[in-house]
Amino acid sequence: MNENESPEDRAFRAEVRDWLESNLSGEFAHARGLGGPGREHEAHEKRLAWERHMAAAGWTCVGWPKEHGGRGATVEQQVIFHEEYALADAPARVNHIGENLLGPTIIAFGTDEQKARFLPPIVAVEELWCQGYSEPDAGSDLANVQTRAELRDGEWHVTGQKVWTSLALEADWCFVVCRTEPGSTRHAGLSYLLVPMKADGVDIRPIVQLTGTSEFNEVFFDGARTHAADIVGAPGDGWKIAMATLGFERGVATLGQQVGFRRELNGVIELARRTGAIDDPLLRDRLVRSHMGLEIMRLNATRTMAGVATGAPGPESSISKLVWGTWHRELGELAMDVLGAAGLVADGEPYDLNDWQRLFLFSRSDTIYAGSNEIQRNIIAERVLGLPREARG
Repeated sequence: MNENESPEDRAFRAEVRDWLESNLSGEFAHARGLGGPGREHEAHEKRLAWERHMAAAGWTCVGWPKEHGGRGATVEQQVIFHEEYALADAPARVNHIGENLLGPTIIAFGTDEQKARFLPPIVAVEELWCQGYSEPDAGSDLANVQTRAELRDGEWHVTGQKVWTSLALEADWCFVVCRTEPGSTRHAGLSYLLVPMKADGVDIRPIVQLTGTSEFNEVFFDGARTHAADIVGAPGDGWKIAMATLGFERGVATLGQQVGFRRELNGVIELARRTGAIDDPLLRDRLVRSHMGLEIMRLNATRTMAGVATGAPGPESSISKLVWGTWHRELGELAMDVLGAAGLVADGEPYDLNDWQRLFLFSRSDTIYAGSNEIQRNIIAERVLGLPREARG
């Protein structure tokens, strides 16, 4: 708890904490700690039921305006909610993409009809979403998107391929950045379409990762259709709206993520004590640096959110993505070095990865997905620091 919290915020924190403690019991007593990066395969139906239980009690979309089904929580209260959720070791959210990415985008840019159609099912956790950005030749280079859509007879016909689409198998809808202006290049001619994942012409193929799980997927669109009205903004506005979505993705929810990071770091410190690695001065120095990095991450995220009480975070949010992705990958490497040779072998049948091996393997992706480190550095250099643009062929 922050000692400088207002009485209202302290009361809100107590309300959140009490509700979580009371409700993470009974049928949900064993849901604690389930899911998360590298473990999205765990107990999907149980986690979905939990989140719908939250919705019935008004604990989804807490930062959304009340008129759209949220609680109208302040930025400070949103931080409190995510902190307490992580501290309670509550299960990883299945509706993260809808609640934290698509929903705020619809609120900011959608029509009244789109708000009425798409926001209530997100609040109630009745429709799940995935994100159709990356392509085989346009991963972090989003402006190189080649998936195209053509408006015919009142419908958009979408053709192309997306890759690294998280949770596509579970999703009901996908927000797809595609090229709607023939002959356009780079940032021009892109649009932001809402496409049903159960439509004819949508083919989802899981990608098996280093961890043996398949959070990521390939998605092929072969003339998949969606209604003409299912476009956010005007044709050609796709780049602006896609960037706003990325800003929301790197918003207040990352502070809750950092509570999970702290739990992992504390676990690595305890592991170092058990293995004796804590006596190695080089490893001890790396543990101290990891602690310092986490504190810097928290302060930067708080500073960023303080300036965006309304609207989407600006390009400064790229700093947060760059910092946490690199920090988390290095924590996985540190965990392996603390384990030593024992980190190279499984514990025994059925030879599943332990938590530290899974952390090491999955965190390799942290500096790639949601915008690679290289792209984040370019954004920071060009759009935050005002340095000359990188030479492009």
